[in-house]
Amino acid sequence: MKRNILSILFVVAGALSAFGQVITTSTAEAAGFSSERLKRIDAAMNEWVDKGYLNGASALIVRNGKVAYYKAAGYNDLGTKTPMPRDGIFRIASQTKAITSVAIMMLFDEGKLLLSDPVSLYIPSFKGQSVLVKFNPADTTYTTEPAKREVTIKDLLTHTSGIGYAQIGSREANAIYAKSNLTAGIGMRDASLQDAMSRLGKLPLMHQPGERFTYGLNTDVLGALVEVISGISLDEFFRTRIFEPLGMKDTYFNLPQAKAARLVNLYTEKPDGTLVKASAQMLNGPVTPAYPLEKTTYFSGGAGLSSTIYDYAIFLQMLLNNGEYNGKRILARNTVRMMTVNQVGDVSISNDDKFGLGFQIVIEKSSGRAPAQVGTFGWGGAFGTSYWVDPKEKMVLLIYRQMQARTHNEVIEKFRALAYGAMNE
Repeated sequence: MKRNILSILFVVAGALSAFGQVITTSTAEAAGFSSERLKRIDAAMNEWVDKGYLNGASALIVRNGKVAYYKAAGYNDLGTKTPMPRDGIFRIASQTKAITSVAIMMLFDEGKLLLSDPVSLYIPSFKGQSVLVKFNPADTTYTTEPAKREVTIKDLLTHTSGIGYAQIGSREANAIYAKSNLTAGIGMRDASLQDAMSRLGKLPLMHQPGERFTYGLNTDVLGALVEVISGISLDEFFRTRIFEPLGMKDTYFNLPQAKAARLVNLYTEKPDGTLVKASAQMLNGPVTPAYPLEKTTYFSGGAGLSSTIYDYAIFLQMLLNNGEYNGKRILARNTVRMMTVNQVGDVSISNDDKFGLGFQIVIEKSSGRAPAQVGTFGWGGAFGTSYWVDPKEKMVLLIYRQMQARTHNEVIEKFRALAYGAMNE
């Protein structure tokens, strides 16, 4: 009898492994945490709200597929003291980049592209690019020199192409891109991503390809490549190839009106430290906080999505599962490996971390500054959302705020320290 039970358990375990670990409701102890020490996160988030560091936040910790912590603190509306819902829909901004990067690597798995492919193979305006040499801020004129080589898909994935950011980038990038009506991607409505990225290809790079890390519109270009290569919009690709297979039911470029009430308020910190709801002026332009509800045809691969913390945890668990979730394989195992190792060599990023294909990566040199293990990968969004995946600890961590301007970003690292500090095993 005992042998039969063991056989059944091995079969069940094998089946679970084959289908990819699914996030399940659990207890803190079953997930390898101390429920008592996790209460420190409750106390800390409430303290941050009381001190005015943030209006509210939602946090989620998943380990070995088990939910150890899933709570919200503070208020969605400070005026009415409406609580922050843990399943609220947040503007995730640059967390869109990881999903676009996965879409590109899905096409790589299918033999539709190579990382060494020049972007000009798909968007001809990227042929024969130039590089900025001198910029005159008085009249925004500039001089250039020829690029030493073409920008590749890998350059885009690693932000080493030399493409800067519109609106929120360097003084030079902001001015040059504005002349061609290029934006950071959020709040665009009656426009086309492919048209915008074609205009971008004609403009100078901020430095020679591969020379250094410059965070920019690289992932918006990747989004345009997904559209060109797949023949469908980025919105449709995400929905049919990623969100529906994974069971991500609350992630959108265009948030349905039926879910409008779940879009959390966006706050901003005034110079005197007071928190107020964000106004209509965002990102150095006339973008409103209601942009997820304003129907768009411009699907920004670098910043356009809104989502819940739980939906995004499903996406991250898929990556932790080496590309599979609940019987649906999104990426090949070795493709996930490629995405989550150092792909920039000696190029400097920040805090001695490195960059993979869409993610910041903790390496041995940087592992001493935080409890995250070597190989941990993550990123975040402009409105205060952050995530990490620690493969060695089999753990997914997320904390979502919804703030435009803010000064107390130390709460993010404090949350991460509290989460690791609550682990029992």
